[in-house]
Amino acid sequence: MASRIPLRITITAGAAALALTVTACGSSGRTTGGGSGDGTLVWALTQGSEATFRASATEWNKAHPDSRIDIQYFQNDPYKQKLRTAVGAGDGPVLFENWGGGALKNYVDAGKVADLTPDLDKNPAWKNRIFPSVLQSTTIDGKVYGVPVNGVQPVVLYFNKELFEKAGAEPPKTWDDLLALVKTFKAKGIAPISMGGGSKWPDLMWMEYLVDRLGGPQAFQNIVAGKKGAWSDPAVLKAAEMIKQLVDAGGFAKGFTSVSADTGQAEAQLYTGKAAMILQGSWGFGTIQTGSAKFVSGGNLGWTGFPAVTGGKGDATNVVGNPANFYSLSAQADAKEKKTAVAYLKDGVYNGSYTDSLLKGGNVPPVKDLDAKIKAADNADWLSYVYDLTRDAKNFQLSWDQALDPALGDALLTHLDQLFLGEISPQQFCTQMDQAATK
Repeated sequence: MASRIPLRITITAGAAALALTVTACGSSGRTTGGGSGDGTLVWALTQGSEATFRASATEWNKAHPDSRIDIQYFQNDPYKQKLRTAVGAGDGPVLFENWGGGALKNYVDAGKVADLTPDLDKNPAWKNRIFPSVLQSTTIDGKVYGVPVNGVQPVVLYFNKELFEKAGAEPPKTWDDLLALVKTFKAKGIAPISMGGGSKWPDLMWMEYLVDRLGGPQAFQNIVAGKKGAWSDPAVLKAAEMIKQLVDAGGFAKGFTSVSADTGQAEAQLYTGKAAMILQGSWGFGTIQTGSAKFVSGGNLGWTGFPAVTGGKGDATNVVGNPANFYSLSAQADAKEKKTAVAYLKDGVYNGSYTDSLLKGGNVPPVKDLDAKIKAADNADWLSYVYDLTRDAKNFQLSWDQALDPALGDALLTHLDQLFLGEISPQQFCTQMDQAATK
């Protein structure tokens, strides 16, 4: 073995999670999963911030040839279980991306995640440029266990402007407006709403917004707190009934329950004119832009907030989604691995080119002093909308399947899928979730 062996970092990425593994001669045994051995091993994510991650790796590798970054991308659904299994077995990556919330807390409680607070405190310029509200998503008992790596991710309602103009329609401001649009577009042979229901998690965005609009943030806070019968709260039951109403009205494109959310199929239905609307996270902009840059540059993509619900307790400015995705550090990392990983997080993530790349891809990084860059960037109208939306929101609710314990989150996706499929009633959904919460 040569006397000098390059330290190799492997990053695995998905919409829900990304893992970075450092390996070297005499390392702790974590492996990169194969590859050419020249530091170029990649698992590629098919949507989202892939361009930024690739550019970051290239830039880092040129500047740090002895601590190269290998990025591995794949779709998020299989990755969730892969990461859970690897971390649980003590053979996980050195850094892994997550959404904070319940899953991260489980890893922290199990002693699998390192506290990044000392590193942030030693580097105030690094710490102070990140939005404090975003760091709260990975702050547990006053300690920070993750730092953001991409843009804020509110869920918005995208729409095809051309289809709306031809129909003489306006974006929905209320739930009743949305139901009226379902009739309008169905009459014209156009699917009202596209959705990747085959992946289950897109169903969740409808439930999250409706519960918030009906009952305000407290309804879900009761669920997180484990309050008995919280899943049978009137706001949850009513939200389930409204979902059934939308499904029964033919609101979603035919076959939506078999469409994958990880392949861009649902977004494609929007920009090809087959569907009028799609409820999706801000990452959907990048997917749409990648799929049809002309659709975006031609001014055919519109966006708006989730409709208000008449008589509801929730504020219409509230948003749901993900404050950001985060990198967390394995507690099993040795000193050399940790030093390299922290250096990459501090100097490689959110540097000038990284931030520029995110903005170019339609993502707004949760870092300060971006006003000038946003105004000068391509798609400034979209970027400003996302920035203002998240800045002005009275509440930014983390996605439920991430905020909850993973087991309960899995049960939620299963039963919500059954609700959308019509296999269970709204009342059965609430009852089954109350039962799952007590296990």
